[in-house]
Amino acid sequence: MKPLTPAQRQFLKGLAHTRQPVVMIGNQGLTAAVLKEVDLALNAHELIKIKAATDEPETRRAWMEEICTTTGAAPVQQIGKVLVVYRAAAKPVIVLPR
Repeated sequence: MKPLTPAQRQFLKGLAHTRQPVVMIGNQGLTAAVLKEVDLALNAHELIKIKAATDEPETRRAWMEEICTTTGAAPVQQIGKVLVVYRAAAKPVIVLPR
């Protein structure tokens, strides 16, 4: 996926504000099963929040990068233990600003 523009990222942050995390990364870390759940959630919602159960910021950054690389999603933001990612569906529901 091509990188998001600052305007698109800001728009998606606003949409994500009221959403709850739909995927949790537990004590086992970022496993194949978690990546599969992220992929399924992106197919269903386009924009998702992921809750990470680690106190290490470097680990969360690495997980965000791996999630985006593996699923073809774009990173929107990371606030504390919450990661927000976006991937347009085949028939997009969210219309991004240009």
